[in-house]
Amino acid sequence: MKLTLNVAHCTGVAAVVFLCPASPITAQDSLRTNRLEEVVVTGTGTQHLLKDAPVQTEVITRRELEQYGGRSLEDILSGLTASFDFNEGDMGAQMQLNGLGNSYILVLVDGKRLHGDVGGENELSLIDPHNIERIEIVKGASSALYGSDAIAGVINIITRKHNEALMVENTTRYGCYNDLRQHNGVSFALGKVKSYTNFQLQHSDGWQNTATEDPRQTEYLITDSRNKTVNAHTNWQLSERLTYEPVKGLELYADGSIYRKRIYRPSGEHKGVDKKFYDLRYNNASAAVGGRWRVNTDDYVTLDIDWNRHAYYYDYTAFTLTEGVVDGYPSHYVPYYPGQAQLQSDQRRVMAHLKGVFALPFENRLSAGFEYRYDWLRAPHRVEGGQATDNTEALYVQDEWSLIPWLNLTGGLRLNRNEQFGFYLTPKFSAMIKVSDLRLRATWSQGFKSPTPKELYYRYVRDMNGTYLYLGNTELHPQVSNYFSFGPEYTWGGLTASVTGYYNKVDKMIALVTIPVSAVPGDLYAQYQPLKTRQYHNLESAKTWGVDVALRYRINKEFAVNAAYSYLDTDAKLYDSEKDELQQVTIDGMAHHKATWSATWNHAISSKRLEENGKKEDSSVGVGLFGRLSSKRYYQLNGDGKGYQLWRLTGNYSFPLRSFLFKLEAGIDNIFDYVDRTPHGLHLGTTSPGRTVYASLTVRFNQGKKLTNNYKSNFKQQNNEED
Repeated sequence: MKLTLNVAHCTGVAAVVFLCPASPITAQDSLRTNRLEEVVVTGTGTQHLLKDAPVQTEVITRRELEQYGGRSLEDILSGLTASFDFNEGDMGAQMQLNGLGNSYILVLVDGKRLHGDVGGENELSLIDPHNIERIEIVKGASSALYGSDAIAGVINIITRKHNEALMVENTTRYGCYNDLRQHNGVSFALGKVKSYTNFQLQHSDGWQNTATEDPRQTEYLITDSRNKTVNAHTNWQLSERLTYEPVKGLELYADGSIYRKRIYRPSGEHKGVDKKFYDLRYNNASAAVGGRWRVNTDDYVTLDIDWNRHAYYYDYTAFTLTEGVVDGYPSHYVPYYPGQAQLQSDQRRVMAHLKGVFALPFENRLSAGFEYRYDWLRAPHRVEGGQATDNTEALYVQDEWSLIPWLNLTGGLRLNRNEQFGFYLTPKFSAMIKVSDLRLRATWSQGFKSPTPKELYYRYVRDMNGTYLYLGNTELHPQVSNYFSFGPEYTWGGLTASVTGYYNKVDKMIALVTIPVSAVPGDLYAQYQPLKTRQYHNLESAKTWGVDVALRYRINKEFAVNAAYSYLDTDAKLYDSEKDELQQVTIDGMAHHKATWSATWNHAISSKRLEENGKKEDSSVGVGLFGRLSSKRYYQLNGDGKGYQLWRLTGNYSFPLRSFLFKLEAGIDNIFDYVDRTPHGLHLGTTSPGRTVYASLTVRFNQGKKLTNNYKSNFKQQNNEED
């Protein structure tokens, strides 16, 4: 189903109207919240106040999320923290953190792994930005606690929790290029049962920043290409979570979701450039069960079992002869007709995680757990034999020791066993010293990442005025990293300032590299005769190092300024067997300098409109100015991405009315209308279409008291009277 809205594209600042849902926290409460009293969990897997977290943790709060008004997780992370880079495209977010790409960044949702590999990139639109309570970011290797993939860092999306008797919310955010973001949620609590149902819809018509193709990749100069910078797309997701508390201290849950996404690809006249005969479609599903048993005040045990599926299809829009499978054998000329679909990959994962946290004598807190993971990949014409599997088991233990009030020591060790690569130990050690308002933190940790089934077996062909062949490599070895960081954090009144230096060395880093014609297997070369072939290889070594600086200053209850700067440098080497020497290569997407900054004002307006219902909430108004900057981004092929600087202005107004909360939002993104018009086929610094505007309205109904069996009749009577 393609969604079409008859609204013209925005070419300047124009007034638009939207509808969006509200937050469960009032502006006045938000102003009173001390950021340093935030409770974080990601760095150690246990709860700590942010100011006392042993591992440096960056937090994006609910208040900051609402003030910024981001339309997606990519938008939020790139605008509110300086360490990230993104390039929005068909094949996922193309995310990078401190020099390392998406496959080295572990994305969690409430502590559980996100599943959604799109060409090696996580599909971040699986996460509804309106359902985020806060985001916790821990940089550096965290494999001792979280296992494979956590080499560059961990992003933990903490979702909103609901305990209301009844809550109904609606959010509709609308902007230029028919950018529609819809969110609906319904929650209720009845006795020992709680339910939350969430729906999200996202649509954009996409945009084209240039009609010129890179002349180095085309037979002749093309200035009327149909290719878009960001293609039109529609995706939706429906999820449900049920929790049940049979006895005090024991909570059981079951949740599940379905997700669909379609990317509409324009077709033009230029062979090999924009003559596309299929759209892209992704079908995701998930199911999970588990529980948490609080043994006593300090000890608890959790169990999580989940299943995830991610399937990727071509949906054909015209007759096409393409590569496929006939009677179990590969064929280069398989016919597909409009309306038919071809499966490209079906990735499924089963995980089980048992964890316990226990208080020990002498101010020790012990965490221990067991994990099992099974991955299954089916790709009929992209993997030899049609499918591949992988499984991993792990045992881990972590001890936090705080016998001395001013010193915290945390050590952890994980034993991994992979069916193909055997056993490996990954340790981690961190220390924090507290001296009055000063915190000194130091970390050494190892990361571990085994090659994925795609990196080992996958094969991908891209036609663009010539064939580009991408190959897996069964000779790959696991990647191992050593991460070191040190930095002080100082707080005084409303000021928080931190500086963190880091060094991350990745041995046998896996990266796509261009290989010579002589290295292409003869049967594949004869079949495709590729113009260029890239294959996954282990680099000899890769190093990233840099400094992250963050400054937050709350001037008073209404004014706040934030600034962050990230400096990065990298060094990677690959052994060239033909020349018998090490060659230096670029880690794709690296930029030396990145920064973000913001200034916000929020004012609470006293209101008595809810006092008649026994409640009191305040109206509020807020304004925010945000900016982000990146220097040139470096790549091995197809040019470097230009540096850029973007500014955003946002405003919001909220007011309560009886059991309802309304919130109006509006904003201008890319105020100075910067557009990167680099020809298609080359790398962009930013995919921004230029100046855009958005607006939204939030409507939320909240019946605050929790429903019990004795309360149901009173609830019905009260609502009948109000009606």
